[in-house]
Amino acid sequence: MNEVEAVKQLQEKYQSLRKEIAEVIVGQDEVVEQLLLAMLCKGHALLVGVPGLAKTLLVNTVSRSLGMQFQRIQFTPDLMPSDIVGSEILGEDRKFRFVPGPVFCNMLLADEINRTPPKTQSALLEAMQERSVTAAGKTHAMPDPFFVLATQNPIEQEGTYPLPEAQLDRFMFQINVDYPAFEEEVQIVKGTTDGSVRKVSEVLNGQQMLDFQSLVRKIPVTDSVFEYAVRVVSRSRPEDPNAPDWVKKYISWGAGPRAGQFLILGAKAVAAVNGKFAPDEAEVRKVAIPILRHRIVLNYEAEAAGLKVEDLIERLLNID
Repeated sequence: MNEVEAVKQLQEKYQSLRKEIAEVIVGQDEVVEQLLLAMLCKGHALLVGVPGLAKTLLVNTVSRSLGMQFQRIQFTPDLMPSDIVGSEILGEDRKFRFVPGPVFCNMLLADEINRTPPKTQSALLEAMQERSVTAAGKTHAMPDPFFVLATQNPIEQEGTYPLPEAQLDRFMFQINVDYPAFEEEVQIVKGTTDGSVRKVSEVLNGQQMLDFQSLVRKIPVTDSVFEYAVRVVSRSRPEDPNAPDWVKKYISWGAGPRAGQFLILGAKAVAAVNGKFAPDEAEVRKVAIPILRHRIVLNYEAEAAGLKVEDLIERLLNID
């Protein structure tokens, strides 16, 4: 199969996935789109939303439509690193053997990741970055494909350990999950109180996902699009000589080089699912907000002025 046919197949499978997920998940089109784009880029995602917005159901539904093994970890203050990655135990033969933890799956939902101390957070983030864990001096590779979808409650902060910027940077997307529209909420209430069970069919398997991930990375990008993505990222930094005055006024910390990498990968994925064979600046703008919103830190002056990070990202995207 040549790359033109492969892109067409990816587009068809993507549309089938969206349709299958919509059988269970009402609305949340943007959330589903960003989640699937992150997976096609081999990236992880942080879902931010209040409880009760079907984040667990969404992840479970996506994993079933992809034929992947799904695990969920409820993060709590007493959770230990070994509870996530596993540990060595002494067997009946008096030899130690490694017992894998729940992180050894294709799709992991780390529920309320900010409720556990930094030491335990780091154990998960190591698995995310290295795609392996080390126990008793031995390295154990994660299954492939492997995705981590973590959730945070944006309202309740008591008894939490917020992820520092360096750890947030490991997530490709920060996906904000909002309340459904009125009509969608009526449909949700009807569909979840009538006793019916909606089944999800497998649309894609793990090997096909790996093939599509490889395809996305092969999509060509022009130098002008590379330069646009880097320009957006570099000008988010107050210390950059080309940063506009309003960046220096309102932003205390800008995005790092990983943001530029993700902008290009995300643009490639957007192009592919829409049947295009090369992205342009429009595809970069499509993924810019979920990629940059958790990588740019506003200062007190911006907060006092009532500015949101998304507003400043929009201004960055329109810089010549």
